[in-house]
Amino acid sequence: MAGKFPFPKFLLKTPVKIYHTELGEEGEIEELLFDGKCFYEEKTRQVLDAERKLVTLSGKVILEGDIYPDKIIQGYVQFGEIKKDIFKTARPRNPDGTVFSTELELV
Repeated sequence: MAGKFPFPKFLLKTPVKIYHTELGEEGEIEELLFDGKCFYEEKTRQVLDAERKLVTLSGKVILEGDIYPDKIIQGYVQFGEIKKDIFKTARPRNPDGTVFSTELELV
């Protein structure tokens, strides 16, 4: 019974660039992780962060598969000239254990 769910590729319409940032010896290092189309949901909602502060999320990006395997994505998402920081990452799984999609919640 274990298998993979089909990903709805017809929903991928918004062009996006996803960057991973980290501090290095010479300052902040940016790495382009993804340049393609995604499903973008521009719906605001409020959640509590780790320090119990109220954070307003500005949207969610959903991509097919795992774009940065086994690592936490810290950085930002760029839609044309608009940049939004990544607040939280989720990777829902198929019944067979493979990653179905990468979901990025944006601030």
